[in-house]
Amino acid sequence: MQLNVPGLEQKVSQEEWQVRTDLAALYRLVAHFGWDDLVFTHITARVPGPEHHFLINPYGLLYEEMCASNMVKVDLDGNKVMDSTFDINPAGYVVHSAVHEVREDAGCVVHWHSRAGIAVSAQKTGLLPISQQSTIPLTSIAYHDYEGIAVDKEEKAALQQDLGDKANLILRNHGLLVVGETVADAFLLMYFLETACQVQVAAQGSGSELILIDQSIVDDSARTLGTATKGRLGGIAWPALLRRMDRKDPSFRE
Repeated sequence: MQLNVPGLEQKVSQEEWQVRTDLAALYRLVAHFGWDDLVFTHITARVPGPEHHFLINPYGLLYEEMCASNMVKVDLDGNKVMDSTFDINPAGYVVHSAVHEVREDAGCVVHWHSRAGIAVSAQKTGLLPISQQSTIPLTSIAYHDYEGIAVDKEEKAALQQDLGDKANLILRNHGLLVVGETVADAFLLMYFLETACQVQVAAQGSGSELILIDQSIVDDSARTLGTATKGRLGGIAWPALLRRMDRKDPSFRE
C-alpha cells in the first residue's frame, strides 16, 4: 500500500512515533474487522507533550491505507501543525476536537458508523443489558441526539455536555464513540461496545423474549473487567493484535 508518503520517524519524538504506529494499527484493525465506512469515520490520538495536538486520518484514504507517517497532526482549532499534503474531514474535526478539548484523559477517541452500532443508536431503548459484552459499556455510557452531519461547531457544546465523563457515547441515528486513555484501551472498549450492539441486533431478530442482566451485575462489571485484564485493560490484547497486523501487512509501521 505505497502512497509515496515521506517517512516521519526521524522527524518526530519516539513517543509521538509510537502513538502514530499504534493509531495506524488501529485503523488497519477496524478495516480488518469490517467496521470502516469508506473514508467517512475517524480515530484520533493525542500527541504526547504539553501542546494539545492530536493525530487524525487523512481525508480520502481508506483505513487499510493508513500508516504512521500519513497521520495529520492538528491543533484544537483544526489547523495543521506539521506539513502534510492531506486534508482532514471537517466533520471528523468537529466531533473529535469536542472531546479532546474537555477530556484530559482522551488519549484516543474512536468513532465509527458500523451497521449494528447505527441500528442500536436508532432504538429508543438504546443498549440493552443482554450480553456479557454489554455490561462493560453500560457501566459508563451516554447518548447524544442527532443534529445532522457534524460540520457545525455549534454542536460541540452539546456533544461535550452529553458525553460528560463517560467512556462510551451512542450518537443517536449516527453511530458509536468511545474515549480511551490509550489507543489500546480505546480499541478494547469499542470492541466490547460494537460486539454488544451486534449481539443485540441478532437477539432482537430472533423474535424471542430477551433476558435482561441484573443491574447489580452490570454495576460490578468495571471491577470484574479489571480482574479479567489483570489491570491492563486494552494492553492485555494489544501486543497480539499488533502481531496480527504485522502478519497481514506491516506497512502500517511506515
